[in-house]
Amino acid sequence: MSGFRPWSEAMQDALYGEDGFFLRTSPAQHFRTSPTASPVYARAVRRLAGLVDDALGRPDPFDVVDVGAGRGELLSALPDVPARWRLHGVELGPDPGSGLRWSRSVPELEGLLIANEWLDDVPLDVLFDGRVVEVDASGNERLGAAAPAEAADWASRWWPQGRRVEVGLSRDRAWAGAVERVRRGLAVAVDYGHVLGDRTTWFDRRPTLTGYRDGRQVPPLPDGSCDLTAHVALDACTAAGGGRLLRQREALLALGVDPGRPPHELSRTDPRGYLGRLQQASQAAELLDPRGLGAFGWIVCPVGIADPLEGVVPPSLG
Repeated sequence: MSGFRPWSEAMQDALYGEDGFFLRTSPAQHFRTSPTASPVYARAVRRLAGLVDDALGRPDPFDVVDVGAGRGELLSALPDVPARWRLHGVELGPDPGSGLRWSRSVPELEGLLIANEWLDDVPLDVLFDGRVVEVDASGNERLGAAAPAEAADWASRWWPQGRRVEVGLSRDRAWAGAVERVRRGLAVAVDYGHVLGDRTTWFDRRPTLTGYRDGRQVPPLPDGSCDLTAHVALDACTAAGGGRLLRQREALLALGVDPGRPPHELSRTDPRGYLGRLQQASQAAELLDPRGLGAFGWIVCPVGIADPLEGVVPPSLG
């Protein structure tokens, strides 16, 4: 991993190469996601899968596919899974040996495909003033050749006022390709990101490409020592794969996630039950926090069925 090259190539090797970060380590060791933050999230995904299952007429088998599955934390936490459901993790890392189906590519499916914080780790190119930014293993940058036409076109459409642009074309293609694997059902991508209104204000002054190691944000060194991630252009991905964009807060509220505290009198009649419900309320509040996980975007793309979250009205995303 020596010498200067485009960020996309450096990220690919650092994250997914022969000795890449995600092949050596579990993502849950380094950063907190909705599936690892709380069993409340797994119950909400289970409710969503049940809605999709009902919309499909309860086929046998019914697939639940987790793209970027880590070590299978979300699929392993789903409660009350019917025997006809096939749980399938997609990850370049090793099979965790938990009895789940496991592969390195997205299978064809009829059911629910969900991708939690997958797109932010899809390698991407960076441009500055229309030229490709190159990087070495120590994080030093230099300007390379003029941007390829397709990258320049993407920047012109989706990041028109930026000097430094994190080109989301690879994420658009990855998400559209995943949606194409759904014969019937629902595809959902959950990630942190931005839309055009954000990119025309402050993102030009504050690039999002960064690193994470052991739960802390670190400089983005493409040497395999840390996660490398950048915010997702959620509107561009939605346009590429179809569907619509919601915030996590609204989606989870629609799926019954309740941040309300239990009645205090329960502490006298059932102290243990009260503490359990209090913990659940705290976990729900974290998932719904509009300044944190609740601000994540949900790209919701139904295929051959009605949108099971149809009644959820998206808030302003610009």
